[in-house]
Amino acid sequence: MTFLSNFQVISTNFVYFMVGRWPEGPLGGLGLTMYLAVASCILSFVGGLILGLLSVSRHRWISWPVMLVINTIRGIPLLMVIFWMYFLLPALFGKGFPETQTVILGLTIFTSAYMSQIVRAGIEGIPNGQMEAAISTGLKHWQAMVYIILPQGLRNMIPSFVNQFVSLIKDTSLAFIVGVSELTHVGTQINNRTMAFPTEIFFFIAVVYFILCYAFTSLSRTLEKRLSWRKAI
Repeated sequence: MTFLSNFQVISTNFVYFMVGRWPEGPLGGLGLTMYLAVASCILSFVGGLILGLLSVSRHRWISWPVMLVINTIRGIPLLMVIFWMYFLLPALFGKGFPETQTVILGLTIFTSAYMSQIVRAGIEGIPNGQMEAAISTGLKHWQAMVYIILPQGLRNMIPSFVNQFVSLIKDTSLAFIVGVSELTHVGTQINNRTMAFPTEIFFFIAVVYFILCYAFTSLSRTLEKRLSWRKAI
């Protein structure tokens, strides 16, 4: 009974968990977590698409350096990439950058490398005859890739993109290390202020992450089933 009553700390700080000090102050909590995830996902989709297309280029002087960059980024911990963006950008440009922007940039660079391999696999999963047939109609190679191959591949990539978005939601929790007030950071602030209910606070945060990730994972499974059903037809 005492354990349940201690969850009053959640109800008391529920709005702060959800949006931080917004609208009187900056956005935080779950709202900032979703902002980081959505913004990084959109930018990573564009970056992953470009890197994926370059990685399947027929020209080795393009594909090899791109694959080297992709594999290098994938071999570095995300936390290290965030630290690089946080400390490297001010050193390069001689001025400070908002923590939120540096985290989005770090997440974008890291996730783009993974999304590029989703794009690469989706393209390589299309039969070679599709490209040959498109070229035989008079299209150039890049036109066949953009208008014929890529649209077919993107449909197969959708479930993997959703799964990557789920991972991105969890990855945003690393933003607390540079002082960004996303959900985990807000939970830590509340815990430091109350100094009495760490189990309840972080249990609530875990439940929130679980609900979000489970919802998008279920969406991915639904999309995968629908795409499989359409292929069967």
